[in-house]
Amino acid sequence: MNFEFIRDENNGLLNRQEVEFVLTFDGATPSRREIMGKLCALRNVAENCVVLDSIKQGFGKQELRGALRIYDDEETRNKVELAHLIERTGTEPEPAEETAANKEA
Repeated sequence: MNFEFIRDENNGLLNRQEVEFVLTFDGATPSRREIMGKLCALRNVAENCVVLDSIKQGFGKQELRGALRIYDDEETRNKVELAHLIERTGTEPEPAEETAANKEA
């Protein structure tokens, strides 16, 4: 997998960095989980502060375009991002009710 970052802007209002990238690969299309792991390693950030927004692949191409948002901390990410995007990214926080119920048991 080879990444090329085509846009990298800092959004101070939402305390995040907005990144667009092009990924070229050989063989099967990598999963969202593989892409997240590699991007977090390249950018040196924790996965719980990142949201992988979109991935688009052209038909028959070994290339895809994507958008990534890197937040300063997990709390800010959870306030700003939609729940389904956090869930789809695979770093969903535990709901407070379930966490309290698990501690009592």
